[in-house]
Amino acid sequence: MSLGVKEKTHVRLVFLGAAGVGKTALIRRFLQDTFETKHRRTVEELHSKEYEISGIKVTIEIMDTSGSYSFPAMRKLSIQNSDAFALVYAIDDPESLEAVKSLRDEILEVKEDKYTPIVVVGNKADREGERQVSSDDVLSTVELDWNNCFLEASAKENDNVIEVFRELLQQANLPSCLSPALRRRRETFPKDNGIRPPMNKTNSCTVS
Repeated sequence: MSLGVKEKTHVRLVFLGAAGVGKTALIRRFLQDTFETKHRRTVEELHSKEYEISGIKVTIEIMDTSGSYSFPAMRKLSIQNSDAFALVYAIDDPESLEAVKSLRDEILEVKEDKYTPIVVVGNKADREGERQVSSDDVLSTVELDWNNCFLEASAKENDNVIEVFRELLQQANLPSCLSPALRRRRETFPKDNGIRPPMNKTNSCTVS
């Protein structure tokens, strides 16, 4: 299946995952560079940010969704209307990883496209002492079996948060000049008539 390589000027990212894994914290850290220790339940919030790049206005919308499964219709609508997905789990919560697997299946079913841009995020990397999910196991599943991208991050420590958004925006075909690092990543991809290259260890997006 050939994918269009036309760069977009409007993109919607959606953050999905179980309750309490830190979706709102990651978004807040990216947009405001702040961190709130108290968990606040989210139903659905849409953030919009506009950038001007080489005279072109680029709008990035970030959808923060509920971790509750009591809004299936709302979640399905969020999936239908979005371009790229961050599936977030917490490294100290194995059940939240199971939720990520279910959400990925739902995204592929709704979008009917196995090339849908998805980044799996293991949040709360600052809780290494309480880790219950092996990063090696997730890396193997996500990159080799699913052909998606995997990153571990910490909203609390501001570790890898920018990289999560950079990867989402790159996969969503936003102008590559959004960041010099993003542009470098694009130039490493083979030119293959717009067909997405297979993701493997050589072009893994995992940041050590």
